[in-house]
Amino acid sequence: MKLTMLGTGMAMVTACYNTCFILEEKDEGFLIDGGGGNGILVQLAKAGIDWKSIHHIFITHKHIDHIMGVLWVIRKIGQGINRGEYEGCVEIFGHDQVIPILQDMADTLLQDKIKKHIGSRINFRVVQDGENRQILGHEATFFDILSTKDKQYGFTIEYGEGKRLTCCGDEPYNDQNSQYVKGSEWLMLEAFCLDGEADVFDPYEKHHSTVKEACERAQELEIPNLILYHTEDTHMERRKELYEAEGRQYYRGNLCVPDDLESYIF
Repeated sequence: MKLTMLGTGMAMVTACYNTCFILEEKDEGFLIDGGGGNGILVQLAKAGIDWKSIHHIFITHKHIDHIMGVLWVIRKIGQGINRGEYEGCVEIFGHDQVIPILQDMADTLLQDKIKKHIGSRINFRVVQDGENRQILGHEATFFDILSTKDKQYGFTIEYGEGKRLTCCGDEPYNDQNSQYVKGSEWLMLEAFCLDGEADVFDPYEKHHSTVKEACERAQELEIPNLILYHTEDTHMERRKELYEAEGRQYYRGNLCVPDDLESYIF
């Protein structure tokens, strides 16, 4: 399985794209969030990822930097269906607050020639806390991260010999999600900024965590591989260096601070 970070930034970044990523296996893609606009199509092209491979999409929550780009992917797929370029269906997952919003946006903003495929080849699926689905030939489980802001889901997916990749969304890890997180081979956590710059970026006002805090949690959970994302963008040229330097003071595993379009193979 291959993970490509299409974007690594928080909502208001301009030096990188909003946080979203794709998992690929056997020429099929599972897109998680879409960023804030049609930049998602640019990122897919830059990464060399064929949009026609995307047959599963998951939207973690309704914030515009996560949901808006998905509409552009739906439009692209709809056009591909009309031209005979896209085979099969796309299944779009989200909780019961996300899917109605996306359905309303699609109905309001997309052309009839795209909308006619909704319910047949473009399918919106509401998922519940703890629900399992088969994605990329593996069992994926969606779970409520118990956000203190808007309702948000994360997910965990099995791959190769029972190993798991878990994404906790863009808020700090909650101990009540331990059944999904503990034992994960790879864990994705948000790290809004350096701990030494918390007074500058005020992560707690937005219910985010610092690099130090994310790494401390991963160390406590004994996670072998940690990916940090959803960051500010004022340190782009040195972000990897700075975040790794702070993080390695608190975490002893394989620490990854990806740039946009960076990939990992599991």
